[in-house]
Amino acid sequence: MNENKVTLIVVPRERFSYTRESLESIYQCTSYPFDLVYVDGNSPEHTQDYLVNQALAKDFKLIRTEHYLAPNQARNIGLQYVKTKYVVFVDNDIHVAPGWLEKLVNCAEETEATVVCPLVCIGKNLHSKIHLAGGEAHIVLEVKNDKMKRKVHEKHYFVNRPVAEVKDKLQQRECEFAEFHCMLVRRDIFDTIGLLDEKLLSTREHIDFSMSVTNAGGKIYCEPESVTTYVPDSGFEWSDLTYFMLRWSDAWEIASLEHFMQKWDLTKKDKYFKKRYSRLGQRRHQAFLRPLVKQLSFGGYATWLEKCWLRSKEKLIGISVISYQ
Repeated sequence: MNENKVTLIVVPRERFSYTRESLESIYQCTSYPFDLVYVDGNSPEHTQDYLVNQALAKDFKLIRTEHYLAPNQARNIGLQYVKTKYVVFVDNDIHVAPGWLEKLVNCAEETEATVVCPLVCIGKNLHSKIHLAGGEAHIVLEVKNDKMKRKVHEKHYFVNRPVAEVKDKLQQRECEFAEFHCMLVRRDIFDTIGLLDEKLLSTREHIDFSMSVTNAGGKIYCEPESVTTYVPDSGFEWSDLTYFMLRWSDAWEIASLEHFMQKWDLTKKDKYFKKRYSRLGQRRHQAFLRPLVKQLSFGGYATWLEKCWLRSKEKLIGISVISYQ
C-alpha cells in the first residue's frame, strides 16, 4: 500500500446483498486517494467470489473469516492493517456520493476533529431523506429523592426530514456522536481509548465510541457536504437470512444493552432502555417476516402464517447463536 492519508475499512452491517452496489459506488465516486481493507465475515459463496475478484482487480486487502462477525469485531480486525493518519469505517450497505471522502478529510484537517461523520441519508431513493446529520449523546446526571441518577440523552438532528426541505440549515458543526454507517476517525485515538468494544455485539456501539472519544478530549463534527446513504430496503436475499437473524437476535441485543448499562453505570429503569427492550425483534419482524407473509398470502395478511413463521424463526435464531458461539 502507498502513502495515502486514509484507509477505508468496509465491514458487514446486517446482510451481504448490497455488497456489489456499495463497493462500486466507492470506486466510482471517490477521487481522493485511499487504501482499502475489506473484512468479509462469512459471506455467501457468490459474494465471496465477487470480493476475491475485486480485490485482485483493484488491489485492496481482503480478509475473510469462515464465521459471522459482529460489526465491532470486524472493525477491530481491519484496524490491525491501518497505518494511515485517518481510518474511515464504512458499512457494506452504504452508497456514497461524489466528493464524499475529500470533504470528510478536509473537515478533519480544518477543525482538528477526532471524528467526522457525513450526512447519512436513508433509503433506495439515494441522498434524499436524512437519517443522521449529527446529534447529541451524553450522560445526564439527575438528582431525585436525594439520589443521583445517570440517564442517557440521545438526539438525532433532522432525522427522517427530506434533504431538500432543510438544505439551507445543514452546515458543518460540532456534535456529540457519529454512527458507524460511515465515519472518519483519527487513528491515534485508539492509542488513547483502546480498540472498539467487542462486547457491544449489535447496538449502542456508536454511542459508546462517541462518548469515549469525548471523554478523552476528542472533538466530533458532522460535515453535511459529504453525503452518503444507508440502503436497508433494496431487497434481501435468502442468503442474508442467517446473518441478519443473528445480527438482530434478542440474545445479541440484550447482551449489548446489559453491557452498555454496566459499563456506563446506567439502569434498566431509564426510559431510554425501556424503549429499546420493547423493540426487541422489531428489525427481524419488519425486514423478513411481514414482507414474506404478504407475499405468500398474495398481497393480504395472514396471522396464522405469521405465527408459524415466528416459531420457525426463533429456532433459526437459536441455531445461529449456537453456531456463532
